[in-house]
Amino acid sequence: MEIIEDIYGRSFKTLRVSLLNTCNLACSYCVDPNQKESLKYNNKKERKSLSTNEFITIIKALHQILNFETVRFTGGEPTLYKDLLNLTMGVAQLGIPQIKMTTNGVTLQKNAKLLKEAGLSSINVSLDALDEDIAFKISKRHKITQVLAGVDAALEVGIKLKLNCVVIRGENDSQIIDLLDYAIKNQISIRYLELMQMGHLYHNFEQNFFSEAEILEVISKKYAYKSIQRADFSTTKYFELGNGFQFGIISNVSDPFCNDCNRLRLDSYGDIYGCLSENEPINILENLHNQTQLSAKLHQALGQKKTRFLGSKLSMLNIGG
Repeated sequence: MEIIEDIYGRSFKTLRVSLLNTCNLACSYCVDPNQKESLKYNNKKERKSLSTNEFITIIKALHQILNFETVRFTGGEPTLYKDLLNLTMGVAQLGIPQIKMTTNGVTLQKNAKLLKEAGLSSINVSLDALDEDIAFKISKRHKITQVLAGVDAALEVGIKLKLNCVVIRGENDSQIIDLLDYAIKNQISIRYLELMQMGHLYHNFEQNFFSEAEILEVISKKYAYKSIQRADFSTTKYFELGNGFQFGIISNVSDPFCNDCNRLRLDSYGDIYGCLSENEPINILENLHNQTQLSAKLHQALGQKKTRFLGSKLSMLNIGG
């Protein structure tokens, strides 16, 4: 089997699959509140989205070359994908060890058990605030009750769960301790994410940026902590409290983790991206049955990888962050 690897030793072991570019929330870091057209990118609305069979065919072809360790479903909001259960089962049958999903959790209460039975092993739930007014300010929807019910449902059926909180200055930085206390009480892993310079924030994210150092400063006012060495290929740096509980920070700006990134991204049109900082899609639909051609496209995608995040004009609605 050909080795797809760059001079830094980076390859692709995790595939992030953006199933669709729509969402049932309108979070401020995804959607420009002043421009509805920000929901669209490069007129892709005129292209046909992939079917379940096409997704499975593409993932299988890529897996045969790359031997994935993880596939993660993203969006938009992946639970809105109408055939999610069959897609999950189909990917599980490919023998990929871990099938994961990142979701806003709004519909998780009704489908957590079915998703686990289909083969989903882990879920990341976006939870940016516990306070209903703050959650509404960010998401533009009154859905926090449903999200928390979805978290409970996932825990009840035994799906491994993590919480993701994008920290936004002036919007939810006041929620850092409340979210940590909630995670400790329920023994759920939590990661705080630095705001990403993406989509409509590409030229204007600094005013709302809240750094790793500032997050730690807030936490230190209530808890003592110690740093844990970041695991290879991980996006997350973990810290341990005196009670043994661990929380994470994804500091893509303050302390980039690009040098050992092993992620490949597939969007809902059959385009791959080797890096979030790269806005040029590489279409592979015509190369799926020719391993030489597909390998060449993967080398091209690997060449897109950077050594630090440079920002992207792509919205997370299109590529899943």
